[in-house]
Order: sequence, then C-alpha cells, then structure tokens
Amino acid sequence: MRIGIDCRTILNPKIGERAGVGHYTYYLVKNLLKLDKRNEYVLYFDWRVQDTREFEQKNIKIKHFPFSQYNKFLPFAYSHMLITAYLMKEGLDIFHSPITSLPLTYPKKSIVTVHDLAIYKNPAWFPGQIFSTKLLVPQSLKKADRIIAVSQSTKKDLKEIFNVPDKKIRVVYEGAVVNKIPVKSKDLDSLIKFKIGSKYVLFIGTLEPRKNLISLVRAFKIFLDASPTHSAYQLILAGASGYKSEDIFSAIKSERLSKQVKCIGYVTQNQKIELLKKAVCFAFPSSYEGFGLPVLEAMALGTPVITSNVSSMPEVAGKAALLVDPEKEQDIARALQRLLEDKKLQDSLKQKGLEQAKKFSWEKCALETIKVYESLKK
Repeated sequence: MRIGIDCRTILNPKIGERAGVGHYTYYLVKNLLKLDKRNEYVLYFDWRVQDTREFEQKNIKIKHFPFSQYNKFLPFAYSHMLITAYLMKEGLDIFHSPITSLPLTYPKKSIVTVHDLAIYKNPAWFPGQIFSTKLLVPQSLKKADRIIAVSQSTKKDLKEIFNVPDKKIRVVYEGAVVNKIPVKSKDLDSLIKFKIGSKYVLFIGTLEPRKNLISLVRAFKIFLDASPTHSAYQLILAGASGYKSEDIFSAIKSERLSKQVKCIGYVTQNQKIELLKKAVCFAFPSSYEGFGLPVLEAMALGTPVITSNVSSMPEVAGKAALLVDPEKEQDIARALQRLLEDKKLQDSLKQKGLEQAKKFSWEKCALETIKVYESLKK
C-alpha cells in the first residue's frame, strides 16, 4: 500500500509543535518507519520543517505542501482544495491525518486520529472555534473510512456525541517516551534553575480550564493548612499558559500561595524528565482527557500519581494511581495528604506505576496502526 501521513503537526520545538499531537505524530511515524518495510509512505510537511533527514529511507517519500506559508490568507481554498489536488498526485491508497481534520474535497480512503472531544464536552473550556466544531470535525468524522481513538473513553464519546458506528472505530493507545534528548550543553539542574525545593508536588500540562488547576491550587491550600509540617512542600505548575490561564494566577494570588505555588512555564523534555523523577508525586486532576499522556509518563518514571476518576484517566492509570473526584477539592486534598504522609504508599504506587506503564508503547501503537491501515485494503 501507499500511505500518506500529514506530518504538519509533528514534534518540532523550534517552531512550537512541542506537545500533545506533536508527540503522537512524531513517535508514531518514527516507529512506523522502523517496523514497516513493506508499505510505502509519503510524509507531508510544510514550510516550518525543512530538515527531514531523520525520516529518509527506501520506502519513504518526503513531500512539502506548496505555498503553505500563505495558508492564512486563503484558509479554506488552501486546506481543502489545494491540499486535495496535491495529495491526488501521489496515488495514495490511504491518507492518515493525525488530527480530526481532513481536506473536505479529498475523495479517496482516509483515516483520522481523534485525541479527545473536550470542546464538545464543555465548550466553555475553549475559545470559540465555530468552523472547526460545527463543520470541519463532524464532516471529517463522516468522511473518514476509519477513526483511530486513543482510548476507550474517546471511542465512547465518538459514539455518544457523533453517533459514529462501532465498526468504524479502532482504539489504539499512545506510548510514552521518557528518554532524555541529547544536547550539546547539559540543561542546568532544574531545581536550581526554577528555584524549587526538594519536596514538591508536580503538574505538567497546558495551563487551561479543563486541567482543573484552580481546584488543585485550592486543594493544595487545604493540604498546607492541615499541618504545620506540610509547609515544607511546594506545588509546581509546569506548562505553557493557555486559554484563561490568568484565572489560575488569580487563584494563586487570592489563596496567598505565591511563595509555595510556582508557575515555571514550558519545560524542555530533559527538564520534564528531571522534574518528574525528583517530584514527591505527580498531581493531574484534569476534568477531561482523551488519553492523559502525562499520567503515563509519570508512571513510566516511577513517580507516584494522583489523577482524576473521569474520562480516560482510570483507563490509563489502572490501579497504579490514587484516583480522585476532580470536582471535589477536599477529595484532592485528602489524596495529597494520604500520599505525602505515607512512604510505603509512595513506594507501592511507584512499583505499580512502572508495571502499568509497560502496557503502553509507541512500538505497539505503530503495529496496531498498521493493522488499521491493512483493514482498508481492497
């Protein structure tokens, strides 16, 4: 088969594709190329990614969408009509979009990956995206011959919100990468760089409403007030500022926690790994996740996890984390107190987390994705 993959969202820290879908696209493609020598792949990039040498091999063709820097001037004509014409030139058997978006005029077999449907669960978590939510996503789901859902929870949402037939959906879990990226000069010690003490609770992710960080901040205040000995702990929020992040900063200020809750911004892969390894626990009480990759990454590094009992997070965490009701600040606070005061529980969750993380890998993700491709053979 000749399989085209849209790589415009691929992981590329230099131009801002640093998380989420960028990780998925990068590690899926890298493992597909390593494991599949039978099929031919056409990888489509745009002007932002020029150095594609790491993807070059015999069964790979690299293409760059033309005039992609002008997309913003004619978004519909470019994203749908011109892209379709360009894809048709390669005689693809399948086109795979790693996001829930297809060129609406593309007539051949296609696959989309759905990472989450959070905007449909609670539109208030996001700025308005009327064209995408009302037209592009529903039409892409309708057009796609197969839909890859990254969890059973996401599959359930697809069926409930869009009435997608069960036979059209395949669940393929993501993996986790916890290896440091080689750099010419080593990152500074992150605890020194960000002025973090030795005892801290860590959150990693975009600072946005659905991450439920205001509840985490308030729960941390309850935890601090429960005992004078708890004052030794800090809460570290690592991640880029997102939609309505100012509400989180206001909550920190109103709770008078500016000294014990630190927002350190986006961190590199190496800094993330170091911060996770040294954290007493990883707290991720998100209100909704399609998969919850940070939970998996924390477990893979042996960091005890507190996460939510909703959407995909119980599916990923299994019995290897403390699950909390994200709507109840007292529940989150009790979990913090229980875990941070119990070394045996920390050690138990560390071992359980390491075992649970072994169930997920990018190699397995790639192999199961190949099966999805093969299900569309003539």
